[in-house]
Amino acid sequence: MELLTVNFLFNLSLLIVFLFFCIMWAEKSGKKRLDKGTAILYFVCSLVLCIIFSYRLNEGMVLDLRIVPYLIGSLYMGLSPILGLLIILIRAFHGFDIGFYIGVVFYGLFSFLLWYISPWFKKRTPKFRILFSVGLTLLVSLLILVGIEIIAPPSHSLDLWFAYLFVPPLGVAMISYTIEVSENNILMQQRLVKSEKLEAVEQMGAAISHEIRNPLTSAMGFLQLLDDDLLHVEKRNQYISIIKEELQSAEKVIQDYLTFSKPMLESIEVFSVQEELNKILNLLQPTANKNSVKVASDYSSFNLIEGDRQKFHQCFINVVKNAIESMPNGGELSITTFANSSHVTINVQDTGVGMTKEHIERLGEPYYSTKGNNGTGLGVMVAHSIVRAMNGTVNVKSKVGVGTVFTFTFHLSLQNEKNPTN
Repeated sequence: MELLTVNFLFNLSLLIVFLFFCIMWAEKSGKKRLDKGTAILYFVCSLVLCIIFSYRLNEGMVLDLRIVPYLIGSLYMGLSPILGLLIILIRAFHGFDIGFYIGVVFYGLFSFLLWYISPWFKKRTPKFRILFSVGLTLLVSLLILVGIEIIAPPSHSLDLWFAYLFVPPLGVAMISYTIEVSENNILMQQRLVKSEKLEAVEQMGAAISHEIRNPLTSAMGFLQLLDDDLLHVEKRNQYISIIKEELQSAEKVIQDYLTFSKPMLESIEVFSVQEELNKILNLLQPTANKNSVKVASDYSSFNLIEGDRQKFHQCFINVVKNAIESMPNGGELSITTFANSSHVTINVQDTGVGMTKEHIERLGEPYYSTKGNNGTGLGVMVAHSIVRAMNGTVNVKSKVGVGTVFTFTFHLSLQNEKNPTN
């Protein structure tokens, strides 16, 4: 393999390595694809690299791979005016001879042509774009070869022809293929994300409509019974009470959904973790008694945190209620707290049916519930959303047939230091 071919292959390897670095940098920066600024940087630097590692054929002629970044940048990014002007400016440093004026005419007309066809080119299929780029590169390489043979025939024509007919088309094919694959991966990721979002919305809509329809249907039935003028007062009051409960049930579903969709903290205040947990346990004690669940609490200290008291209450109502319902045949529920200098940790442990690893990983997903058709998953989703909004963390450990432990961690309030430890 002669020197020109070796030089071109080395130059091409630099262009490809530089391209991968640019793609990696774009991904690390959180950009889904090469933006205009990064693209300009890549193609301008690539042109400079090609000119730096050029090959001097004779006293009056220097050869390089500038046509590779020039064509790719012009077709894919519409940068032909910038790249063409850069090539002309660099050529001007070598003097204003006949070669300079030929370059001005060639790159001026060719840049305008590429800029004009770039929008059309981008609308073609990926396969067509790659073949068109390679074909255009091959055509330009042939024109360069014919010009060299006419102006200054080289002594090693085979090396010259092989280098120009093989390396530039190969480089354009590799770079354009890399761009197409990268773009295709981005499109697939976007479609996947969009599909997942649509599926989540559909599942959420199904969950909400299902949970609201049941109490509303029940309420409608009792409202029809109230139309009976002969209905006894005691029965009438009983039906009205049931209607209120069903409407409150529907309102809770809507409130859970709103909390999940917008877990904003409406009012920030300092409150006692232990006092709120006691209120929740007192509220859910009848539910625990109904399921024969023994409830125990152990608070190692008196801790204050900052946040939305109502949201905190809603979060742990959902978690504790789920824990009780996971023990339909009775069991033990314990809530413990302990703190260090900066955080308070709350453990909610039950001896219920437990969960598999797959169940734990899917906790918090829309419309996913370990209760099957008897739940919507909204309660756990809401709990996760509230904890995140309060800058806390939640961790779940579980074993089938043994039970589950939810571990919550929150930042202590600065006022906590003013309160003595119990």
